[in-house]
Amino acid sequence: MNRRDSLKALGLIAAGSGVLASACKDEKGQATKVATEGSSDMMPGVQEFEHKRTEALKAEKFFTEHEMATITVLADIIIPKDDVSGSASEAGVPAFIEFMSKDIPSYQTPLRGGLKWLDVQCQKTYGNAFIKCKKDQQIAMIDEIAYPQKAKPEMAYGVAFFSMMRDLTSTGFFTSEMGVKDIGYKGNTPGVWNGVPADVLATHGFDPNKFFG
Repeated sequence: MNRRDSLKALGLIAAGSGVLASACKDEKGQATKVATEGSSDMMPGVQEFEHKRTEALKAEKFFTEHEMATITVLADIIIPKDDVSGSASEAGVPAFIEFMSKDIPSYQTPLRGGLKWLDVQCQKTYGNAFIKCKKDQQIAMIDEIAYPQKAKPEMAYGVAFFSMMRDLTSTGFFTSEMGVKDIGYKGNTPGVWNGVPADVLATHGFDPNKFFG
C-alpha cells in the first residue's frame, strides 16, 4: 500500500470536519489537553461541560488489552515507521482510536466486531489470532481486505472494518504533532521581504550590483 502519499489527504479531509479535534494525540501518545477558561490545563473556547465529558471519556476503558494490541499492529501496518516519521502507534494512534470509540459510540460495534472477524479469519487460515500470526501472514490477510474493488464478496465485512481502521488511523496520525510535522505544515509564519530578485532586476534593465553591491 502506498501509505503516506495517499493517507495525508485522508487525514487532512477528516481533520477538517472538526469532529476529531478534541482527541488529537501528541507524538508521545499523550492526549492533547482540552480546555476551558479558568483552568490552567484548558485552552480557551471550550465550555466546562465539554472539558468534564472529555476527561470522563479519557478515564474510561473500552477495548480489551488483546483488542488494543491488535489495533496497534493494524495501525502500524497502515502507517509504519519510515525515514520521515515514526509509526502510527508512536504517534499515539491506538489511544486516539480508543478515545474515538468512546466519543462516538456508533464506532464501537463495527470496530469490536471487525477485530473479532479478523481473529476468526486468521484462526481459520493460520491457526492463530491476528497478533500471533507471523508478519507475512498478517500482511497477506490485510491484502485480502485492503482493496475493496479486488476483495472477494465473502470478505465484505473485513473490507468495511479495515476501511474504518484506515480512516481513523490516518486521521489520528495526521492530526498528531508527529503527523503535522510529517506533512510539513508550519502554521502561520511572518513574511520576509528580501527585495526584488537579482535576475528580475536584470531582466528589466537594472543593474543588481547597484542594489546589492
